[in-house]
Amino acid sequence: MATSPNYGWLEPDNTDLVKNGALSIRTLGNAIDTTMATMTPKSTFTAKGSIAAATAASTPANVAVGTNGQVLTADSTAATGVAWATPSGGSSNMAGKNGVLNSNFSIWQRGTSVAQTGSATYTADRWCALRAGGTTGSTISRQVTNDTTNLPFIQYAARVQRDLANTGTSKIFFANNFETVNTIPFVGKTVTFSFYARKGANYSSASDALEAKVIYGTGTDQNNLVAYTGEADAISQTATLTTTWQRFSYSATLSTTATELAVRFAYTPVGTALANDYFEVTGVQLEIAGSVSAYSPNTSTQALELAACQRYFQKTNNQSEVPATAPSANPINCLNASSTLVVGIPPFKTSMRVSPTVTLYSPVTGTSGKIRSGGADVTASVGDVGEYTIGYISATGLTAGSNSSIAFIASAEL
Repeated sequence: MATSPNYGWLEPDNTDLVKNGALSIRTLGNAIDTTMATMTPKSTFTAKGSIAAATAASTPANVAVGTNGQVLTADSTAATGVAWATPSGGSSNMAGKNGVLNSNFSIWQRGTSVAQTGSATYTADRWCALRAGGTTGSTISRQVTNDTTNLPFIQYAARVQRDLANTGTSKIFFANNFETVNTIPFVGKTVTFSFYARKGANYSSASDALEAKVIYGTGTDQNNLVAYTGEADAISQTATLTTTWQRFSYSATLSTTATELAVRFAYTPVGTALANDYFEVTGVQLEIAGSVSAYSPNTSTQALELAACQRYFQKTNNQSEVPATAPSANPINCLNASSTLVVGIPPFKTSMRVSPTVTLYSPVTGTSGKIRSGGADVTASVGDVGEYTIGYISATGLTAGSNSSIAFIASAEL
């Protein structure tokens, strides 16, 4: 007897006697019937665009079609192992799928350890901290993760810590605010909020809870920790932390009335702070998708991420130096056009969100409101500040034709 080339069904040879024809036909028919029973029945396909997958060996299942623009991706959390998702490029209005700037905490222009003041305090770039009631006693710092097992090769995290021996129990907030132009691509869409987090050994929040929210408002370019018109929660969840990094993710559909967004973490401490009363967070992601995907930053390179952050804040010091300190390199030297006017200030590193608030400081002493001229600090102020540059600096007692050394910070934060 011969066999068929694909399924190995028994077939009569061309030279077989016909007296066995009925048996041969029956044998072949049974083999075909057995094979067909293992194939996906057409009833599995329940609608236009349906495709077949498997939930287990020899267990076919229907996968309903996704929405326009989605692609089929591997997803170990789905019953069939695949799911429809928005491509990694995200919306055409966004540089990448992740809307959160400085989501891996690699950029800290204000210094890598910032004490939270009695009002909303910017810490890592684009991240703002606040304690309820305007109290102090917490610090936000950059930490090296040192974990390639539970994290996808993310170098840094933010540590939000209640200071040692602090007895205040007011809630500590940590938020990243989107301006309106970066909110619009998310409006009315299903979004997924994800992040990695862990706690310190003395984390004092009840039940190891970390509040995680996506908040929207109906105002324009506001800071959620200062004032927010029409504030409402799109996502409000509680993550239970351990001392090991975990990834958390939550999905919801964003209101069509949203015009501004914020992602926000918070915890309420209790008792007196011990040495490790903190939580750490990194890999924060907000994407247009119905389920979580692999983490990626907002932009493709560190240079682009820095430039995007400098749209809101920039300084004349090197990136490794805290503003309002003497720079390690030569300061900026500008021309004294007269005894009262300094010109030739270099443009900002990138166009800022709006005309910024500029604070001058002496590049020698770090004293605010000063420039350095003739070997001494001189009181000065800026004029004609736009999104691209400082027009001039006014002062008194300058020597026309000589130079003044300047340093400044420029802020266009929400």
